[in-house]
Amino acid sequence: MASAGLREELTCPICLSTYTQPVMLRCGHNFCQGCIGSVWDSQGGSGLYTCPECRAEFQERPALQRNLKLCNIAERFLSTQPEQEEAVIFCTYCDSSVPAAKTCLHCDASLCDIHLERHSKSEEHVLTEPTTSKTRKCPVHKKLLECYCTEDAACICVSCCVFGEHRGHQVESLNEASEKKKEKLRHVLEKLTSVREETEKRAQSLQERRRDAQEKAAGETARVTALIRDIREQLEVLEKRVLSEITRWEEQVSLRVSDLIQQLEIKKDELSRKMLHIEELSNITDPLSVLQGRESDNADFCDAEEGGNENRERGGNKVPAVGDLYEVLIPLTLQRLADIVTDLKAKSGFCVQGDSGILLDVNTAGNHVSVSGDLKTASWSETDVLRSDTPERFVSYSQVLSSRSFSSGQHYWEVEISDSGCREVGISYSSIERKGDQSHIGENKKSWGLCMWYNYHAVTHDTIQTRIYPESPVQRLGIYLDYEAGRLSFYQLCDPIRHLHTVTATFTEPLHAAFWVWDNGWVRIRS
Repeated sequence: MASAGLREELTCPICLSTYTQPVMLRCGHNFCQGCIGSVWDSQGGSGLYTCPECRAEFQERPALQRNLKLCNIAERFLSTQPEQEEAVIFCTYCDSSVPAAKTCLHCDASLCDIHLERHSKSEEHVLTEPTTSKTRKCPVHKKLLECYCTEDAACICVSCCVFGEHRGHQVESLNEASEKKKEKLRHVLEKLTSVREETEKRAQSLQERRRDAQEKAAGETARVTALIRDIREQLEVLEKRVLSEITRWEEQVSLRVSDLIQQLEIKKDELSRKMLHIEELSNITDPLSVLQGRESDNADFCDAEEGGNENRERGGNKVPAVGDLYEVLIPLTLQRLADIVTDLKAKSGFCVQGDSGILLDVNTAGNHVSVSGDLKTASWSETDVLRSDTPERFVSYSQVLSSRSFSSGQHYWEVEISDSGCREVGISYSSIERKGDQSHIGENKKSWGLCMWYNYHAVTHDTIQTRIYPESPVQRLGIYLDYEAGRLSFYQLCDPIRHLHTVTATFTEPLHAAFWVWDNGWVRIRS
């Protein structure tokens, strides 16, 4: 009996089980932490929290404080209880212990298969799996739980509704409340299903993008590898050819020099013999003997005097100079290297047209834009230059377009800008407005520009500005346009070159290079 009493004291009033992590409210009642938390979650919408036992009210959700003493008692009590097998529910009407097949909540009775056949089929009799009535009865009045209090989100008995602590509350039948909850759960399930389907679609899309990226990366890797391998093979062939030419040139020079050295050795020996003979004649004291010497002596002497001329005549067999190697072989090698680079560009599909044709169109220049004689520089003019009116001329802003347009391909040009003032460079359709606010570069859907207003830098299109932050003052810019790919990129030409921003769009009309200057600003197209 003592054990039964202790079990009752250690039973949570909500779940009717032994306390699990018990907490105590300020009113003194204890509940499982999870149970009271669920009850207050359901009461959160009303803004008022109540104790399920004494109905004490709390304006704010109280902080839950663990009841350590009660927790220890509950744990010790559970540890002393023998393990029980799962309880078997027996038939209420059988004399012997016959297991029940169903439990009737209306009759509060468990039925075996035989008694179940004779049981009433009325809708009042609700059949469930065999269960005890403990969890189906009110812990206060010991009656079946037949109603649901919507205010307290609790299952209650009829007595609770009539004269208990739920008197006057909004009450529904269990079936009605259950159907409403099922309906809410169905809506939640539909939303969760929709979110899950959307999540699956996004995950599938991302997986497809990853596969596409992997395939493209693999293709580019193979292509670059093949290009580099081809270049390496061509360079190796060129290296072998150049080294072979150098070796052949060296052999020719060596052979020619060896031949000349041999000839000079023979000549040296001959000259030594003649010199010895002349010395012998010079040492004879008898004048008659000197004058009557052999006829060949005079010829040898003449030959000795003319030896220098002979050497000069043989100078036609000269040794090839080192300069011949650089004048012939090196230019050919450089030309071959240029051919290899050209092949690389052709195979990679990247070919950028130069900017030699980009000039300023004076017919579009506003009357506060001064255009240089070479049509390369646009600078701000404080005074009106009084140009004649043309339909192409900008009226509201000091802007100018290029005379050349781009309707396909890849293009690159460079500009130099002033250190101060207001400057803007970019591209524009020729159909851009020529007056009004819509005519400013970047303030419409027909133009894109990089604005540099003193220390403020931004890329603008359709009035939307994207700030950029260069690490150093911008003095030179490189502009790259890929018409088919819809890419416009700006680069700061410094050491090292820095990428500032890339715009992506779908170009539908021919594009012109566009420039805007104000307050002593200027822009110059570089060759």
